[in-house]
Amino acid sequence: MESHRDLATKAISFCLLPSELIQYIILQLALPEIIQLKLVNKSIFSIISDQNFVRNYNHQSSSATWLFLYKKRWRREAILYGFTDCSNRWFNILIADLLKQVVPPGEDVYFLTANANIFLFALNNRQEVMSVDIMTRMVKKIPPSPLGPRGTSSWRRSGMKLLSCPYNSEHFRFLFAELHESHPTLFEYNSRVERWQFTQAIEVTQELGDDFIFLSASNGRNRSVIIGVRPDQSNSIPVVIRPTFITRGNEEDRLAIGFSWGNAIDILHVYGDGNIMTIKSDKVNKTVRKIKRIELWGLSTNGRYWEFISMAPNELIVDKISKPYGAMIGCMQKTQGITRAILMTNLEGTWETIWLSYNKRDDYWAWLSLPDCNMKGSNLAGVTFSSGLTLT
Repeated sequence: MESHRDLATKAISFCLLPSELIQYIILQLALPEIIQLKLVNKSIFSIISDQNFVRNYNHQSSSATWLFLYKKRWRREAILYGFTDCSNRWFNILIADLLKQVVPPGEDVYFLTANANIFLFALNNRQEVMSVDIMTRMVKKIPPSPLGPRGTSSWRRSGMKLLSCPYNSEHFRFLFAELHESHPTLFEYNSRVERWQFTQAIEVTQELGDDFIFLSASNGRNRSVIIGVRPDQSNSIPVVIRPTFITRGNEEDRLAIGFSWGNAIDILHVYGDGNIMTIKSDKVNKTVRKIKRIELWGLSTNGRYWEFISMAPNELIVDKISKPYGAMIGCMQKTQGITRAILMTNLEGTWETIWLSYNKRDDYWAWLSLPDCNMKGSNLAGVTFSSGLTLT
């Protein structure tokens, strides 16, 4: 282990390099590393805080896609891990000490979603939601929604979305869709005014544009209820669409939505951003399955049905992802014409992370190899995609 004197000497030697070279080196780092580097000394802090450096870094990171996993072991040793498609390793996000400010001992904490520097966590016992800004280190309690306190099982990943405010990264909008009193309803919390509002969605028959985001109010075997909203228009009225799903192949296939466990599931449906990924699997034995086929479906232009988009190549499945599993959970994100999916599989306490992407323009499927995240024996307490982290 290096002594404090050795580390200080190396820091001083690093600072003697030309400032342009120091900036170039730091620009190659991920944000969690830069946050730690700011604490080394005043010279490096000054470089990282320079507005030109901040602007260059944020422009560079805007194209990055992050995956975040929150794991815990018996209500302790909870760790948030981040992985970006621009690097080849996991980062430990220092979140535990921040949560300790407001989370009582013994509380069950689950990770809901993230966008830019804002992370949302749900407290299962208190039925509260907390926001964490990893740059300002601010932790705030979000007031209960108009539906009242909610346990962690009430939050559906495909039914919520976290949006950053374009001109102030410290503020955010948290949206989720529900069937409230039998009506598809959009609920929105705005951190700038610290207030909730809710709006019943209206039925539409015309074609929907590319400027909508989609939140699932409910999903079933053959029909979904989805709310579409234009996020950049503050007075936009949310709309409801009810796409039907025409099953391909065996009509008797046993279906799970969002999460599958055990040997009773033939097909898993994962929803997100107006897409469905269907994962067909076959039995290996009484408790184990293997992935056989993966298809991607999207909304038709009028929103009335799910239309088939593409099927993952068989060689990709056989060579890269068809490993035995006992349980599976997934999430999806669509940005700039690329649909990304994470499938988390578990077999006897060992987790595997599968990152798939589909580029519609090029009609191309890709698999991203992820290093081991040391998840064996841990509980998965949240997984999501997010946009690039930003310096402020």
